[in-house]
Amino acid sequence: MDSIAILDFGGQYTHLIANRIRRLGVYSEILPTDVSPSRCMKYKGLILSGSPHSVLEVERPAFDSDIFKLAIPMLGLCYGHQLMAKCLGGSVVRGVFREYGVATVDICDKVGLFKGLADREQVWMSHGDAVGSIPPGFTVLASTKQCPVAAMGNSSLKMFGLQFHPEVTDTPKGMTILDNFLGICGCRRDWNAEAFKKDVARDLREKCGQRKVFLLVSGGVDSTVAFTLLNTILGPERVLGLHIDNGLMRRGESEIILDYMKANGFDNLRIVNASDKFLSALENIFDPEEKRRVIGKIFIEVKEEALRRFGLDPVQWILGQGTIYPDTIESAGTKHAERIKTHHNRVDEVMELLEKGEIVEPLAQLYKDEVRELGASLGLPKNLLWRHPFPGPGLGVRVLCSDGGAAIGIESDVKTRLAEIGSADGYSATLLPVRSVGVQGDSRTYAYPALVCGEKDWTRLETLSTKITNGLKEINRVVFGLRIEGGSEYSLIRAYVSKDRLEILRAFDHIVTEALNSFNEYDGVWQMPVVLLPLVNKRGNQCAVLRPIKSQEAMTARFAPLKNETLDYILDKSLAVKGLGDIFFDVTHKPPATIEWE
Repeated sequence: MDSIAILDFGGQYTHLIANRIRRLGVYSEILPTDVSPSRCMKYKGLILSGSPHSVLEVERPAFDSDIFKLAIPMLGLCYGHQLMAKCLGGSVVRGVFREYGVATVDICDKVGLFKGLADREQVWMSHGDAVGSIPPGFTVLASTKQCPVAAMGNSSLKMFGLQFHPEVTDTPKGMTILDNFLGICGCRRDWNAEAFKKDVARDLREKCGQRKVFLLVSGGVDSTVAFTLLNTILGPERVLGLHIDNGLMRRGESEIILDYMKANGFDNLRIVNASDKFLSALENIFDPEEKRRVIGKIFIEVKEEALRRFGLDPVQWILGQGTIYPDTIESAGTKHAERIKTHHNRVDEVMELLEKGEIVEPLAQLYKDEVRELGASLGLPKNLLWRHPFPGPGLGVRVLCSDGGAAIGIESDVKTRLAEIGSADGYSATLLPVRSVGVQGDSRTYAYPALVCGEKDWTRLETLSTKITNGLKEINRVVFGLRIEGGSEYSLIRAYVSKDRLEILRAFDHIVTEALNSFNEYDGVWQMPVVLLPLVNKRGNQCAVLRPIKSQEAMTARFAPLKNETLDYILDKSLAVKGLGDIFFDVTHKPPATIEWE
């Protein structure tokens, strides 16, 4: 079977490249960067991934440059593009202007790699460094206003480099580019979804052996598909699902999950209420990483207590999780990956169990779109598979916390430049005194959001958001003021995860869900986080954020504008939520902002 190898330099999208190649009918494997050239000779082509590192660093990932002497086609993406240039006699420079998000490339050569593309195409950028000069024998294939060498190639050597990411959905013709590369490699298209499903089933049986599986079922798409898959492959007598009500669920969530499972014949699911245990453990914790670690740790503790309560022999039972690949890569689960945020199913206690072979994760190599396809093949209904994703830590990562200490530590010239960028586009722009997690250039950021106020023009807001986050490294997120009660001045307060704050967010989240369904926008939004900030306005009410996004696999995302009637409904109904004040709308793509704020 023909195959393509991807060298993993730790980029956020490495596994996504492998996913896309498989979807084009060619088997793909991910290899470490220090793989020997001799091992690479069996592949029809090589792809060099992106990375959180810089090729200008001394301590960059190990790599044998003799790989470039192999007579097989190669494609370098982002970091891989720069590495190809540097190793083959070109140069790489620190970027004066960073590019994160959508860009437009002018294509100089529409044969070979760019066959079938127009003169100008939309692409997705996420980089700081750039190729300064191309290697001998190479030509520039595409450029952007900010990046003169957006693509380069040597057709005789069948070597190509792209500064942008064709593997993400926000490069609309990306699959065409990858398909053209597979054509250059001469690959046969003999890999398909059925073969992939058989591999998952085989691996599952091998890992479980004779043991039974005790699966944590949150009720989201991933855990429900995993639960169904385990029941199908192992049989319900060897599977027990446990739903833990952690007190961080949406309104009526646990009851809805239990009712659905029972209605669909899943009698092997039990529920335990551990809300007091979780909320007690989260008292006085404000750091987002620490919150995730605590939540993950308590999940394991409750699981162990449930095993004892149900009289189950731990030797005969193995823990199951509905972990998918973005959880792993964002938690620095591969050798050179940067930690963006520690997912609750990737805390230290879980990693120890994984190393001991005490956890099975049937979906760990899949993205959300693949999980949904697998669920459909298992007979799960569309309305379940297309529910908006909900994080395992629940509202615990949507209630942002603070110890009330000073948050702003930014030079005044940053605030001045922010105001100037906003003013040039007809908006007022200020910093909010709270931080959120972002991802820029494959690395984690923990930076400040900018609040912009003015006309609700989504196109102008998208452009302004990109200008701000590309131009000011201190800012990784931009929000638009939908409702401002008394001026855009806010105080950071001492606030943690508490029942009162959770109730404010639950009420607001319920209103938002009602609005999406009432105005037929639910299916048009991939995910709809609603966030409560530890900020109060002049009236002493807490601020909240709407974060509707569109995505396919969660590795990239675009903010999703909502209809005026939807927003009017939300703003009107939310007036009745006691303690809720100003409401913002997140107008940032991923990157530079993550989907969730924590």
